[in-house]
Amino acid sequence: MANGFVVGALISALLGFILRLASLIINGRRSRKRAVGFFHPYTNDGGGGERVLWCAVKAIQEESPDLDCVVYTGDHDASPQSLMGRALDRFGVNLLHPPKVVHLCKRKWVEETTYPRFTMIGQSLGSVYLAWEALCSFTPLYYFDTSGYAFTYPLARIFGCKVICYTHYPTISLDMLSRVRDRSFMYNNDAFVAQSVWLSSVKIIYYTLFSWLYGFVGSHAHLAMVNSSWTQSHIQKLWKIPDRTKRVYPPCDTSGLQVLPLERLVKPSKIISVAQFRPEKAHTLQLEAFSVALGKLDDADFPRPKLQFVGSCRNKSDEARLQNLKNRAVELKVDADVEFYKNVTYSDLVKLLGGATAGIHSMTDEHFGISVVEYMAAGAIPIAHNSAGPKMDIVLEEDGQQTGFLARSVDEYSYAILNVFQMPEAERLKMASAARRRATRFSEQRFHEDFKAAIRPILNHVSQ
Repeated sequence: MANGFVVGALISALLGFILRLASLIINGRRSRKRAVGFFHPYTNDGGGGERVLWCAVKAIQEESPDLDCVVYTGDHDASPQSLMGRALDRFGVNLLHPPKVVHLCKRKWVEETTYPRFTMIGQSLGSVYLAWEALCSFTPLYYFDTSGYAFTYPLARIFGCKVICYTHYPTISLDMLSRVRDRSFMYNNDAFVAQSVWLSSVKIIYYTLFSWLYGFVGSHAHLAMVNSSWTQSHIQKLWKIPDRTKRVYPPCDTSGLQVLPLERLVKPSKIISVAQFRPEKAHTLQLEAFSVALGKLDDADFPRPKLQFVGSCRNKSDEARLQNLKNRAVELKVDADVEFYKNVTYSDLVKLLGGATAGIHSMTDEHFGISVVEYMAAGAIPIAHNSAGPKMDIVLEEDGQQTGFLARSVDEYSYAILNVFQMPEAERLKMASAARRRATRFSEQRFHEDFKAAIRPILNHVSQ
């Protein structure tokens, strides 16, 4: 009798919970607003993803003035005016009017630190919970994910939204599966797992199941914009929606940087590294390569160059990573030759780029590489990782002229650094000029044109 009562109570509670969820969804569908809701929990990350967000908001404002632009953010100090000011001050993007803001309280569920193990699935499921909060607070006609949270797409469709996304990087790629099979150590495959046959086998199963889930949820996008040939290849294989996948290169400030003079007359020469202080950016490799290059320079004939790290910190983990990088510079005895700039303004970034002889990038399988394009537009010779976006789209010959260097190892990077610093000025100017011409292929204007062409059919379809 008691057991029956307990079972009945549980069933009643479950039914009540389901009805509550259904009621929220129905109310959300009925109250959908003519708006584009941008799901971007971190509006202060300072990276290329944030630039895409503000350029996308501006493009929507220009293309469909009748649509409100709403930003879902976990930054509680964000306001319409502060976000509009940030877009201009940090990225040089002048919005037509301030976006509306919906504050999210459950952002911790997508924090990397919340999931020490099974991070990908943890963050993916956490993003669904965060999107639930977002869509219950405000249900737009168009749900636009600019942060790569594909697991939220089925939920947005349940709420009756048209789902659009701009994917910078697949959450899981076929390359990641290959590295686990090969038991290669990397930032997303630690040495303890890589050294164990059993753990690697378990991780292969985990990755295989996750890739299937990722493909399933991603296929719910009505329109998937991707930022490079590499990303497009992976997304088409995983999501299997080639007719709904469009390559739209991200917006790079080529026009603002191209006014900088190509000559670099100030000594000592400087090499700049622009990237968030995240593990995959491999800043330590850059530092070690710079140290090796310094050891090979003849100080009597060549002033010691400077390495400038410029980036933003999202959280305490990034702050710790920055401090570790400073400590490593001391260990390598190059701390006097290395400068660190954290969370700089856009105008300060332009000044730093204008004084750099070269720009360095070292992320393996960087989906695109906005900073590499910025180096080229500013007149700094790019030294980028020989993979993905830089290899396939960016650091290619222009009119038969080399535009930069590609490298993988510390030795290859140090060799490229020496090449740039010891290059005759006429040869450097010739390469910098070709790199600048190539950078125009990835301009902000080109992004706006391709972005509007991609979204126009889906906006017009709904408005009919």
